[in-house]
Amino acid sequence: MSAGGTLGEVPYLALILFLPWFAILSVLFWFHPRTPRTAARRLFDILALLLSVVAFVIALFWSFDHADRSHGHLWPQVLATSVGYGVYLLAMTVAFFIRRAWLKSMPSR
Repeated sequence: MSAGGTLGEVPYLALILFLPWFAILSVLFWFHPRTPRTAARRLFDILALLLSVVAFVIALFWSFDHADRSHGHLWPQVLATSVGYGVYLLAMTVAFFIRRAWLKSMPSR
């Protein structure tokens, strides 16, 4: 990870800018579908959300550290934002389809 002192030296800008959007997507993931709302479902949702955010942060720092700086000072932030967001969406999409298949396999009450 980069160990800089200014905001331009670390990819925190992407994290700060995406926090509201991640909160909206996370709430939508948490509340849809409304039923069944079991303890196992809540645990799955919590783990999926945590893993998505962790994957985002890892991708954010990795892409920031590997960005070609010859394209300008802003390029590492742009690359980190794009890669991190893509990884977050991929993780959430995979979790959505796994959860959907799991919920469909559950017996109806």
